[in-house]
Amino acid sequence: MYLTLAWRNIWRNKRRSLITIVSIAFAVLLACVMRSLQLGSYNRMIENAARFYTGYIQVHKNGYWADKTLENSFVNDTGLLAMIDRIAGVEVAVPRLESFALASYGTKTKGALVLGVEPEREDLLTRARSKVVAGAYLQAHDKAVLVAAGLANYLKLGVGDTLVLIGQGFHGANAAGVYPVKGILKFPVPTQNNQTVFLPLKEAQWFYAADNRLTSIALVVDKAKNVDRIVAGISANVDPAALEVMGWRELMPDLVQGIEIDNISGKVMLGVLYAVIGFGMFGTFLMMTAERMYEFGVMMSVGMTRLRMQFVIFLEMGLMAALAVVAGIGLSLPVLVYYHHNPIYFTGDSARAIESFGIEAAYFFSLEPSLFYNQAWAIFFMAFILGFYPLLVIQRLKPVQAMRDAL
Repeated sequence: MYLTLAWRNIWRNKRRSLITIVSIAFAVLLACVMRSLQLGSYNRMIENAARFYTGYIQVHKNGYWADKTLENSFVNDTGLLAMIDRIAGVEVAVPRLESFALASYGTKTKGALVLGVEPEREDLLTRARSKVVAGAYLQAHDKAVLVAAGLANYLKLGVGDTLVLIGQGFHGANAAGVYPVKGILKFPVPTQNNQTVFLPLKEAQWFYAADNRLTSIALVVDKAKNVDRIVAGISANVDPAALEVMGWRELMPDLVQGIEIDNISGKVMLGVLYAVIGFGMFGTFLMMTAERMYEFGVMMSVGMTRLRMQFVIFLEMGLMAALAVVAGIGLSLPVLVYYHHNPIYFTGDSARAIESFGIEAAYFFSLEPSLFYNQAWAIFFMAFILGFYPLLVIQRLKPVQAMRDAL
């Protein structure tokens, strides 16, 4: 009965109720889109950094992260890989040997990051096979290289050309090799695209005179939120004096700090948006209370208790908030689903300007459930707080005085 009464009361003044519901729904729509864009971009940045280079978790020799040299490599222990693979949540462990070398072709020379990888495992982390834009992907037994597109353009080489690599190997050994280019890869992150060379792991170990040694093991996990648990599980099974296990937050502190700062600014903007909508809601509740003073006086005069009247008014506000939230989420969901599967990519000068900062030139959208229920909680919380005004008016209402003043 109370629910029916509250529902009918809402639509007694359709214009006022519709204006309130539409304004709140628009705020929910805007908030969902804005937060989806933020969270989607954060997730993409983390994925680009983690899946395309460091991994969500990295195992390396203690001290390697501070001094990334071959002297801080460690022996490739198959038992270690087997232990990591057994931990719940680990999708793949990717062994690597990383170092730098001068890459040369013709009269052009440039410093390059040389990654010695197991091609099949590396593809599960970086999806490198799908990034081959010319030529073919590596095989484990190949004595050839894959070159990132930016580096290939700088050196002006293509598939079939011969790349010269010169560097310093393990314990100061000379490292020099001549390799045919088997394929060209294109990465979305500019810094990675401008300096990366892939070698099969066995060939990289021979090139650097680092037989059966690794600089790191990068891990792909099922969910980023499981990283802390997996790090703890691996750390408990290795010698902390010999090996260090780091999660993506430790591996990429600058990225974490940038996300946190940007996230604060986004929350401030949401706060401003909801403050504006809150004033609109309060104006509606104020008008609704002032217009119905005579009605309140009559209802109390015929025997309706203050508590029941307050309960009906509270239901009215709750119903309006619920309608607005459902409408806002209903409007935002198709938009977010579409753009989640079809990100907005920049082109031309704007894309080049964004990529110059090392950021992928695109807008990505998230479908995290928290996007939607957080907006609902925010609206209901505001309605609950602002609803105290009409409840307070009813609590202090004097029926005869209210009817006399309303005439």
